[in-house]
Amino acid sequence: MPALHKHMQFHYPLPYGAILQEAGVQFAVYSRSATAMRILLYRRTSDREPYRVVELNPATDRWGDIWSVFVPGLKAGQLYHFQADGPFTPEEGLRFDPRARLIDPYARALAGDFQSSTDGVVRPPRCVVVEDQFDWQGDRHLKIPLSETVIYEMHVKGFTKGASRDVKNAGSYLGVIEKIPYLKSLGITAVELMPIHEFPILDPFGNKPERQNYWGYDSMAFFSPHRGYMAGDKPGDQVRQFKEMVQALHSAGIEVILDVVFNHTAEGNHMGPTLNFKGLQNDVYYMLNDDGTYKNYSGCGNTLNGNHPICREMIFHCLRHWVHNYHIDGFRFDLASILSRDRNGELMPNTPMVEIIAEDPMLADTKIIAEAWDAAGAYQVGSFAKGRWAEWNGRYRDDIRRYWRGDSAVTGSMATRLSGSSDLYEHSGRDPYHSINFITSHDGYTLNDLVSYEQKHNQANKEDNRDGDNNNYSSNYGVEGPTRRKAIVELRLRQAKNLMASLLLSHGTPMIVSGDEVLRTQRGNNNAYCQDNNLSWFDWKLVERNSEMLRFCEAVIAFRKAQPTVRRATFLTGKPHKAGDLPDVSWYSPGGDAMDWSHATQSLICVFSTTGLETPIARNVMLLLHPGPSEQKFQIPSELRRLPWKLFFDTSAAAPLDVYPKADGPELPARGSLQVTHHSMLCYVA
Repeated sequence: MPALHKHMQFHYPLPYGAILQEAGVQFAVYSRSATAMRILLYRRTSDREPYRVVELNPATDRWGDIWSVFVPGLKAGQLYHFQADGPFTPEEGLRFDPRARLIDPYARALAGDFQSSTDGVVRPPRCVVVEDQFDWQGDRHLKIPLSETVIYEMHVKGFTKGASRDVKNAGSYLGVIEKIPYLKSLGITAVELMPIHEFPILDPFGNKPERQNYWGYDSMAFFSPHRGYMAGDKPGDQVRQFKEMVQALHSAGIEVILDVVFNHTAEGNHMGPTLNFKGLQNDVYYMLNDDGTYKNYSGCGNTLNGNHPICREMIFHCLRHWVHNYHIDGFRFDLASILSRDRNGELMPNTPMVEIIAEDPMLADTKIIAEAWDAAGAYQVGSFAKGRWAEWNGRYRDDIRRYWRGDSAVTGSMATRLSGSSDLYEHSGRDPYHSINFITSHDGYTLNDLVSYEQKHNQANKEDNRDGDNNNYSSNYGVEGPTRRKAIVELRLRQAKNLMASLLLSHGTPMIVSGDEVLRTQRGNNNAYCQDNNLSWFDWKLVERNSEMLRFCEAVIAFRKAQPTVRRATFLTGKPHKAGDLPDVSWYSPGGDAMDWSHATQSLICVFSTTGLETPIARNVMLLLHPGPSEQKFQIPSELRRLPWKLFFDTSAAAPLDVYPKADGPELPARGSLQVTHHSMLCYVA
């Protein structure tokens, strides 16, 4: 017991919800306008009606706007809902429903699912009283610097659901543990989990929806790990299983980042169900129009009022809960520009919520990443915030795609993205690693599909192919979709390597999407939000089938982690640090002349040097990039030829000569002249 007490230093007690005590449970919930409050207690998840209703006395059980009562005899595992009476005046923003069974906004776990209904009453999953104690065995945050991080975006269920023969607990938190050796061998340093906050599985009346919710961007309980990713069905056991997964990942040196959705909830618009926030204090939790309808900056029917003090407090407690009770290492904030909107929906700099997240001393060890746009037109890439905030760099994605597709007049943009996007982040005092570089994400094409399709193919979503982005900067290189034509297959593989290598050798923090390293396909679907099936799941047969791509990715990831030359923590200057040194970055045309950006060709020589890096492991790195459709002669400048360059990779070469993991391939030809194959990239190391 003393050892367990020692490890409880990270526990963060929540002030609201179901607070477990020695002799029972203290319930606490916020509602300013409720006229009555009840707690509904259930024995089993299958029970349609509570076995006991606890009425709170407004005279003795209300403290300000907090309703609170102690119920003796209750233990961990107890199932419950809240229920509130109050005015139903939608035009004034209030939507109380005395029959509604309400999910506790601070519920630590949910159990069961929506039940069928013949009386019009929505019966949502039950809240679970949770015992938060867990023996972390000394586990602490890994605190890997962002500049040394390689992020792997993955879906907890999809990562192992397609591996049922190899994984005992496929599709679950425990299943992820079984695949940690694969993650370690790949070399990534952090997993970014798509939403694991509780979201609906069935519709509000217990039916399977026409379009299944797979991605999970539809939160209904921000403090609860999703029950759908639990092995077994014991109420609340997802809490233990999630912690075991985090602990195991940390033991393997891998951080855990959560994709969090503090921009809307599953309650939808005025036609949506009353699940919790609507039935407790609708006008506080949501941004409303003057007539009581919902502002919709999220594109999902409602917008969480993140800069109202009550919502701010909830998000604040939620982040601390995940950091200290689950040892989470960071957060990616979905549609984070909504957090930059004030209570009237107007964009403003450094809103209280954005500032609190960055400045909270209890979150100081965490990574905070913004998706710096929303569904209502805000696009704040490069200008979301100052200080600690990193951003998904959508400009990086688009510019790298366009460059390798062969678009004209993007060579300068390519150079800017390779060197850390100073145009976006330097002015706000941030550093290259604040740019989260990515070429693909869950939202859009996979890497394989990016080089195989020119049009989206979302018919399986049953929205007549209207959904998904039409502007993908992709190419199929002659055939739409799968083909056996050898030249096209080889070119697509080459382009996939070009894109992946560019990502991993750019300054900034790279993010890879799960499966891109083995060329996973969604058959041209660029919006697979509802595809909870083989279309979205990781196909583990590809690990063997596309072992050439996997070997290439492993080698370039390992090189990146070993080489500070390609992941500097400060912006490049284009100047030497002392006389006789190479500049920290140099740019040349294929002819070997200094690049004239006013007449830039598509092809490019880039040299990242070791100047100013006080470490013997640093190596000079030279990249030859050629997106053109024909062979191109490259002449290496004379000032570079004196260095002992050896080939690291050549994306046009057949395996195993495509990559030399120890960067000990053939030497640069003595005359410094190379014929470079169309659509290819070479990397030399000195």
